Amino acid sequence: MTTPAPRITVIGTGYLGATHAICMAVLGFEVLGVDVDPAKVERLRSGEVPFFEPGLPELLAKALDSGRLRFTTSPEEAGEFGDIHFICVGTPQQRDSYAADMTYVDSAVGALAPHLRRRALVVGKSTVPVGTAARLTELVQRTAPAGTEVELAWNPEFLREGFAVEDTLRPDRLVFGTASEWAEEQLRAAFAPVIAQGTPVVVTDLPTAELVKVAANSFLATKISYINAMAEVCEATGADVTGLATALAYDDRIGGRFLKPGLGFGGGCLPKDIRAFSHRAEELGVGQAVAFLREVDGINQRRRARTVDLVRELTGGELAGVRVTALGAAFKPDSDDIRDAPALDVARTLHRAGAQVTVVDPAATGNARRAFPELAYSTDAIPAATGADVVLLLTEWSQFREIDPYAMGSVVARRRIVDGRHALDPVQWRAAGWEYRALGRP
Repeated sequence: MTTPAPRITVIGTGYLGATHAICMAVLGFEVLGVDVDPAKVERLRSGEVPFFEPGLPELLAKALDSGRLRFTTSPEEAGEFGDIHFICVGTPQQRDSYAADMTYVDSAVGALAPHLRRRALVVGKSTVPVGTAARLTELVQRTAPAGTEVELAWNPEFLREGFAVEDTLRPDRLVFGTASEWAEEQLRAAFAPVIAQGTPVVVTDLPTAELVKVAANSFLATKISYINAMAEVCEATGADVTGLATALAYDDRIGGRFLKPGLGFGGGCLPKDIRAFSHRAEELGVGQAVAFLREVDGINQRRRARTVDLVRELTGGELAGVRVTALGAAFKPDSDDIRDAPALDVARTLHRAGAQVTVVDPAATGNARRAFPELAYSTDAIPAATGADVVLLLTEWSQFREIDPYAMGSVVARRRIVDGRHALDPVQWRAAGWEYRALGRP
């Protein structure tokens, strides 16, 4: 028997939730997006995506025009409307701890549960400490009028900022953590168009599903920090980390993806997820098993300090009064996300050391200015570099990678560049008269 198409609610309309709600409506489902922020709801209703993500504004317009997507602030409306309720709120790092802050997840589930009066499935997509699903199952079944007719499942997200639409509509896998055949059937119905494309489905228990995302992020963070640790060794020996990475990438057991040296990772996922994983493992008595993640985090942070050192070396040891143009604010290209952004960390450190820093970014200057008003900002690299003593490439936007070194060389005071992302051709820049430096390169 075919399960009828469920009506879907998405609780939380931030980056994950808005993307999920819009894409599910485009796939043909009736979707209700829910958020406690009336201003955010109103922006979405009017067709405005409240963050930068390529392709999503066009899909929002399409979804709204179809009549299949609506937004509300009412958990009561959500409970009446939905058959499947996706929890898509944030789990940031706690202020004074490595632990994940579960306030938003608990609040979202707590607000929804009293309005669940019939059989329904609550599905977590947020990245949470293992054991959360079991705790929330007890909470929901105790407080929902439908009681044990409400079940919980976990469906971790694997979105890459800048590729979120592709990752939602054509994911490389779907993970369903369920406690019953009925819950699995509901999830298969919710993702039927995606599964029909041949997307692999991994069906597992709740704790395993909770672990998948944080285990994946920990592996990626380890691989990134590994090649950056090799960059530290290369700096001490005169070796070239780019040649080392190229040679390693030919080994099928290792591969070249994420084996790119540079400034390291940031954003709203990898840093806080590996810290929360370490914290939760310690709570469970297996902290020693993931103790290496502390060093992974430490290597990542040292790359930021070493980038500042490269600037200091180029300027003869003195940063006070040095005019610096920093290309990049977002933690990665094709995003306006500045959470734990290495680029802004470097820019602020230089500013505190007395440098005059101008940050350039095509999309993230608004967010960066609100967070760090002490820095100067621009969206145009060449004018911003006028009179600069040092230029830094900190986020590898395509427009920065394609800058003509002669054109930029004509406006700077001194042709000195630090390539924090190994995104530029050193031969080309040196031929244009630039002193070129990069992490892990002679």
